[in-house]
Amino acid sequence: MTSETATTSTGPAAPTAPEAESFPHGLGMSLPSQDAHAKAEGTFPYAADLWAEGLLWAAILRSPHAHARVVSIDTSHAREMPGVRAVVTHEDVPGGALAGHRASDRPMFASEVVRHHGEAIAAVAADHPDTARMAAAAIIVEYEVLDPVTDPEQSFAAEPLHPEGNLVRHIPLQHGDAEATGEVIVEGLYRIGRQDPAPIGAEAGLAVPRPDGGVELYIASTDPHGDRDLAAARYGLERERVKVVVTGVPGATADREDPSFHLPLGLLALHTGCPVKLAASREESFLGHPHRHPTLLRYRHHADAEGKLVKVEAQILLDAGAYADTSSDALAAAVSFACGPYVVPHASIEGWAVRTNNPPSGHVRGEGAMQVCAAYEAQMDKLAKKLGVDPAELRMRNVLATGDVLPTGQTVTCPAPVAELLTSVREFPLPPLPKDGPEEDWLLPGGPEGVGEPSAVRRGVGYGVGMVHMLGSEGADEVSTATVKVHDGVATVICAAVETGQGFATLARQIVQETLGVEEVHVAPVDTDQPPAGPGLRGRHTWVSGGAVERAAKMVRTQLLQPLAHKFGMSTELLQIADGKITSYDGVLSTTVEEAMDGKELWATAQCRPHPTEPLDASGQGDAFVGMAFCAIRAVVDVDVELGSVRVVELAVAQDVGRILNPAQLAARIEAGVTQGVGVALTENLRAPKGIVRRPDLTGYALPTSLDTPDIHLVNLVEERDVVAPFGAKSASAAPVVAAPAAVASAVRAATGRPVNRLPIRPQAAVAAEQQAPAVEPTA
Repeated sequence: MTSETATTSTGPAAPTAPEAESFPHGLGMSLPSQDAHAKAEGTFPYAADLWAEGLLWAAILRSPHAHARVVSIDTSHAREMPGVRAVVTHEDVPGGALAGHRASDRPMFASEVVRHHGEAIAAVAADHPDTARMAAAAIIVEYEVLDPVTDPEQSFAAEPLHPEGNLVRHIPLQHGDAEATGEVIVEGLYRIGRQDPAPIGAEAGLAVPRPDGGVELYIASTDPHGDRDLAAARYGLERERVKVVVTGVPGATADREDPSFHLPLGLLALHTGCPVKLAASREESFLGHPHRHPTLLRYRHHADAEGKLVKVEAQILLDAGAYADTSSDALAAAVSFACGPYVVPHASIEGWAVRTNNPPSGHVRGEGAMQVCAAYEAQMDKLAKKLGVDPAELRMRNVLATGDVLPTGQTVTCPAPVAELLTSVREFPLPPLPKDGPEEDWLLPGGPEGVGEPSAVRRGVGYGVGMVHMLGSEGADEVSTATVKVHDGVATVICAAVETGQGFATLARQIVQETLGVEEVHVAPVDTDQPPAGPGLRGRHTWVSGGAVERAAKMVRTQLLQPLAHKFGMSTELLQIADGKITSYDGVLSTTVEEAMDGKELWATAQCRPHPTEPLDASGQGDAFVGMAFCAIRAVVDVDVELGSVRVVELAVAQDVGRILNPAQLAARIEAGVTQGVGVALTENLRAPKGIVRRPDLTGYALPTSLDTPDIHLVNLVEERDVVAPFGAKSASAAPVVAAPAAVASAVRAATGRPVNRLPIRPQAAVAAEQQAPAVEPTA
């Protein structure tokens, strides 16, 4: 894989990198992560590396059935095994019976009914991990197996799978004239598969009992205060007696950690009075945590004879799996962005999220928006074909801009340079055709060992234009608190924003360096003794936590400069800090930050809270989102139209980034998002026939590797600052995840002439129709 940036448009504490190395600092510079060296050398401590004196090991017994009635649970054999210290079931849960990240509808352990394959039944603590696993296997559970409901369309008429019913949420959005029609109409039915977040490190954690009868959880949480509150409620304890300490996070493109892992862990520590550790296997990880919502979408697009959109009708059905989790949020995003970044005067969108006996669904990067993007971009391709118009040109005729109105009635007030993004990728030079020679065989779809013929390879070019919302939505209180302290020339940032790989810890250092002129900045480890900062998703920590750090640093800056300003009879606004020096506008004052500190300790605490949003009303109307980000991708693919194998040759990316705060980190985030999108398009699908997860491992679940990753060109990163956002920056990772699968599917359509209505793209869908695209003629 290669990557390049062609143009930029204007508009417990881990070991750190040696401080002796000199790097550019401040916003706009590519300051490296402090933990980069430790992670590269393998010395960075993750939860799976933790240890404590008197440690016990945990194992969880999970259901082998997707739907069953629990007749009885016999734990006597497990309790009698040497080395077993505790066995817990639903009968041992002292607090509320139900849990969940967003909706409290999920038990810690199944009691009367099992609702999905892999649901936790019991947990064991023993003095050795093998003993714990054998004891869990020795628990005898008598099941009455029931017929699972695995088709979300059947969920409406099925018997209730949950006391709260099968319907999680229904949003009937109506915008404009319901009777409006267009001269040209295209329809389509689309299916999006189940993607797993597949973090590099599986779930792990350590629970340590406290002297006050509480417990400390050392886990890779992305929402420590939310996990703390959830655990306290389930354990029947006050929040002050439960502490979450965030360990190193080994990958997080979704929520971590799942309650089915850390809640039993803490319960075992409370029962035994000993530290208890859990390190999940990859199979347990696949079975335990939520996945992306499988989605069924029906679309009808109306346009006039010139290709201007008149109306969009859509039905969107999200499979929530056994429990609600974040399905309400995902459905709101799907319905709100169902028309994409296009101007649509009239829309009738109906969305449902329903419970089934499939594996639970939850937050995964770009949830809701990714599924609808694949569908509405397929519709744009169909419409272009029917009108005889270039697909990119059709999109250009309909693009959204600042000041336009979404189908939810919300006016787009943030920068929306969709036309510029699409123009950039459209005009970027196409890659050369492959040469004819044995050294180029690896460039063929299927690789050098493939059995296809070069004459069967067709090239296709396609487009995907996507949008995502930033922060929470529909009235969520998006607030974060940060403290900045400076003493002896060293600054410390205290903020409960978890570094998940998105670069917040580096951003916090850059903010303080630029504001205070202090080069050495440390970010304190995160735990719930600190004020809450909220979950790490949708660019929250860049916006609200970065904003809180900036405000706190500016307050410290005022404390630092006020005595000097008073002494020289001038305003603090007339003083500037740069390169560790304080100077006045007229040159009268010139001193160093260290001299101005004079041994004092300065500190300040500040909050950042963006403007409020509101829930969607009964007709799907409302200002539900704080801000939005946009991305356009042009995909070039080679397809063996006889075998159906696909190779993504190149992805040209243009993205609306607001402001580039760290160029290297931004490029890495976008490239990672694009690569994840390639996996969604071609390989990643966690299959669960009859609700039973098939091959829950990294052999059966095909993640894209370096060999699958195409050349990625960042052709235009549009810097048009969002004036209501701190620094003007926008979310970076989710938008390319949303647009990339649609672009790849569009390119495969162009190469094969087939509709490609399902993701990931199956080989039979990539076998050319009778009217094939022109063959790729090798160059000499």
